[in-house]
This record gives sequence, C-alpha cells and structure tokens, in this order.
Amino acid sequence: MSKINVLYEDNHIIVVVKPNNVLSQSDSTGDIDLLTMVKEYIKNKYNKPGNVYIGLVHRLDRPVGGVMVFARSSKAAARLSEMIKEKKFNKKYLAVVRGILEKKEDELTDYLLKEDSGNTVVTTKEKGKLSKLKYKVLEENKSNNLSLIEIELLTGRHHQIRVQFASRGHSLYGDQRYGIKDNNQIALWAYSLEFIHPVKKEMMNFTHFPPKNDIWKMFNIKM
Repeated sequence: MSKINVLYEDNHIIVVVKPNNVLSQSDSTGDIDLLTMVKEYIKNKYNKPGNVYIGLVHRLDRPVGGVMVFARSSKAAARLSEMIKEKKFNKKYLAVVRGILEKKEDELTDYLLKEDSGNTVVTTKEKGKLSKLKYKVLEENKSNNLSLIEIELLTGRHHQIRVQFASRGHSLYGDQRYGIKDNNQIALWAYSLEFIHPVKKEMMNFTHFPPKNDIWKMFNIKM
C-alpha cells in the first residue's frame, strides 16, 4: 500500500493529495484506489477494527492529481455533498493547454453530453447539461506553443475542463482522450480546495502544487 500525503485530518474530514493515475475509487480494473488507501491509513493509524467509514464526496479523473477531501462520518459526508450542490465548494485547477489563448481571461459556457462510450461531447442545450468554467492565463511558453492557466469550475461535469478546451482547439497537454495521443502525462492538477468545515463551520483552504517535473518544470508557477 502506497503512503499517502495527508494535508489535514480531524474526526470529521481528511484532506489528501491524490497522485496522478490513481483511481479516486475502485472500478472494474481492480487497481488500487485512493478511497481504499485512505481507509487503510485510518485503520492502521488508529488501530480501528472492522470496516472504516470514509465518505467519497467528489472525484478526480484517474490521470488527474491534486487535493481531495474525504468525510470521516456520514454527517460530514452529507454536509459536504450539500455544499457541492449549493456551489459552496470551490475547486481550482492548474492546466497546461496547447496554443496561445486569444483571451487571457474568460468564462466558457457549453452544453455537454456524456456518451455511452465514456467520452463527453459538446452538444445542444436540449441534449446536454449546462457547463461553465472561468480561466485566466498565468504564463505563456511561446517557443513550445503552450499556456499555463488557472481554472475555476462553476459546474462539475464529466471531463468538463478537458472537453471545453479541446473543443476550442486548446486541448490539454498529455490528454490522451481528447488531445494528442503522445503518451505524456496529462497536465491537469487540482491545486486549490476551499470549503466550510462541515462541523466546525470554519473556512478551510488547502493548496498543493503539482510536482516540479514533466511539463510543469517549463513554467514558473506563481500564484
């Protein structure tokens, strides 16, 4: 069992860093997943017998890394889920996209549909779900035709960031599904998470930057 990077924990929540290419929760592949890793961590640290309750309240795509919060009680899980529905759960991402964006700051709006194949496509208002995000360009690498951007999700649709940028000719670097199939790691990282503690009612803010390797080392990430 791999060691997990814990940013914060108490009796109600645990905030951890999801590595790239680790599942958020188990699927048919049987590969190790973060939910199981967190359960094992709590079980071993506190010598808990039997099953450990850990509530999954949000997910990151398998190739995507970054900050995630899990609930340690059903009450905390219910309250965090309610915050997500009420859009009081603020997630920000860093991404490297191909090309130099004409607008350095903008809001993107589309209607997205998840197909049976597992792919998500841009479609009509009648068929798709409203999908919105805001972005701003942080840095440009014109010699490699790449841009580092910060993204704030206003809705949480399947593959939303990847599809909204790919549909505009700015696919994410390393996106094997919607971009160039080049076997590079996708450059998408959930670096900031802000929410109200489900029990203490305090504002919680966690930041964790992507590892300084691969494509990220080409940029000076300054926030």
